[in-house]
Amino acid sequence: MGVARTPREAWIEQGLRTLAASGVEAVRIEALAKALGVTKGGFYGYFADREALLTAMLDTWERESVDEVLEVVRSEDDPRDKVALAGRLTLSSDRLLGVDLAIRNWARHDEAVAARLRRVDNERMRLAREMIGTFCSDPDEIEARSLLAFCLAIGNQFLAADHNGRTRDEVRARASAIVLNRRV
Repeated sequence: MGVARTPREAWIEQGLRTLAASGVEAVRIEALAKALGVTKGGFYGYFADREALLTAMLDTWERESVDEVLEVVRSEDDPRDKVALAGRLTLSSDRLLGVDLAIRNWARHDEAVAARLRRVDNERMRLAREMIGTFCSDPDEIEARSLLAFCLAIGNQFLAADHNGRTRDEVRARASAIVLNRRV
């Protein structure tokens, strides 16, 4: 009876976890094999080299943060709920946030990754524009609100400021309501 191989997806997932935790430099075949509790030999059954793994990781991130998010978002009726849900799914405290932030850092040093990030961000902005355009008709305001929504989702991860007796969640909810023209 043969030994079961570590699935391709396990290598990609471990690569994404490592990327989120320690950056792209830490994504090494030997380290991933050790984390998976396997030898590195099985890796080469799926990937020609580290670059092939990195590409597969980016493909997975892009699919999960664009295609799969759009699939879930389509189930919402209210355009404002769609924008908010898309932000929560991709830039919340779950797994995708750490990966997204690590890819943003990686893109600062790799033009191909920067191009991929730009494509993903353009898709996210397209959705925001489309949804905000359902309750706002001024193209300049649509663009500004879309940018603010995106900056709120990403920038919130980096801000360490206090909010004068308010919680971060309260302030974020109010900011989101302003951007999405909702009452709080």
